[in-house]
Amino acid sequence: MEQEKIFKTKTGFCHIFPDKIVLTRDGIVGNVAKVTVGNNITRILIIYGAITIGLFYFGFEAYKNGQTFQPILFGLIGLYLIYGIANSLNNSATPIIDRQKIKEVKLKKALKGLTRSRFEVMFEDEKGKIKKRLIMLPGSLSDGQNETEKAIEIMTEEQLL
Repeated sequence: MEQEKIFKTKTGFCHIFPDKIVLTRDGIVGNVAKVTVGNNITRILIIYGAITIGLFYFGFEAYKNGQTFQPILFGLIGLYLIYGIANSLNNSATPIIDRQKIKEVKLKKALKGLTRSRFEVMFEDEKGKIKKRLIMLPGSLSDGQNETEKAIEIMTEEQLL
């Protein structure tokens, strides 16, 4: 039987096996993520794109009506969403990553009260493209500090970090 190591993530658990990493979703947050994102981020990027088009449209309409604050606000939010979409095009939501295809694993530490810690796993997909899989760790309200330390320990033991 394969020896696995498990740590908690934002939406479920990360199982580290000798040959692969498997991300499972559990609980309410995991079920919502499964429905909205699935194993592909294309759907969420399309939603962000539609919101961006809507923001630009309403900003343009407000500009035609002589307003200045709303068009600027909507434009800035729209630009921020475009930036997010561009940065996310190379991301993956795959639940299984072959360890032999992993190129690099980085730890991004949390900014207290603002963000949560995460691992960024760079790997080669089936088509030979380099993709990035984010493994979001629990936040401060879910015992994030202890879970992050446990995850770092496991990733270091497995020589992934």
